[in-house]
Amino acid sequence: MPYETLPHTADVRIRVTASGLESLFAEAARAMAAIMAPGCVPERTVTREVTVEAEDLEGLLHDFLSELLYLFDGEGLLLCDCQVTLQEGRLTATCRGEGFSREKHAGGAEIKGVTYSGLRIYKEGKDDVLEIIFDV
Repeated sequence: MPYETLPHTADVRIRVTASGLESLFAEAARAMAAIMAPGCVPERTVTREVTVEAEDLEGLLHDFLSELLYLFDGEGLLLCDCQVTLQEGRLTATCRGEGFSREKHAGGAEIKGVTYSGLRIYKEGKDDVLEIIFDV
């Protein structure tokens, strides 16, 4: 998986790398799901459409991951396979996954929120990179 965990004193900080911003956002969703349910490959039995709007890329990423976290907390959905489209301050995604089960998806961290603190999206060579902190 194209993400790595970075040191942080209290929360979970990750770095995601991808070729292109849409892939970067999709990989961030996959990484967040992996943190909540390590080693999980959802059966993709559920599909949800997600749309968010924001003034910048960081806001789009924050709101997108927050919406996925809301669907996890509110509907018990573990969504990690997302096809993302970005257009001028708007993100639309078709996300697939399955219902969360404590038996099947044991061992993950409980993410309480997606933070703006330390949130960065930047280029590194040909790759797009993001760093983000999840409040656990």
